[in-house]
Amino acid sequence: MKAFFSYLLILLVLLQTFSREVVMVDFLLNQAAITARFCVNKARPQLHCNGKCHVAKQLKEQDERGNKAHNLLKESPEMLPIAFRLLLPATPKRWGGIPVGYGPYRPAEVPVAAARGVFRPPPA
Repeated sequence: MKAFFSYLLILLVLLQTFSREVVMVDFLLNQAAITARFCVNKARPQLHCNGKCHVAKQLKEQDERGNKAHNLLKESPEMLPIAFRLLLPATPKRWGGIPVGYGPYRPAEVPVAAARGVFRPPPA
């Protein structure tokens, strides 16, 4: 069951990613039916449209839908600082008198004396 849902989600993501290609493949497979039903230039066969006008409209609509979704994503991060401010406490919590994230200063932990014996200047 997990494998089925995994493959289904992968398929949906790929269909969304390759949506322009799906429209073009659908046009190529059903070109005769699209030409008969949706072609605007039926009265002018010398243009050799063959349904390309309909595909251009579909691709334009799809681009507009994608731009609309992209604009919605642009607006949502602007609201994030407000949401995070509401979730976080106003003052940092303290633990034993020391702010969270900071430890006491301990100069004895710095191995300065051991480093002097290892590193020497190069001979001149």
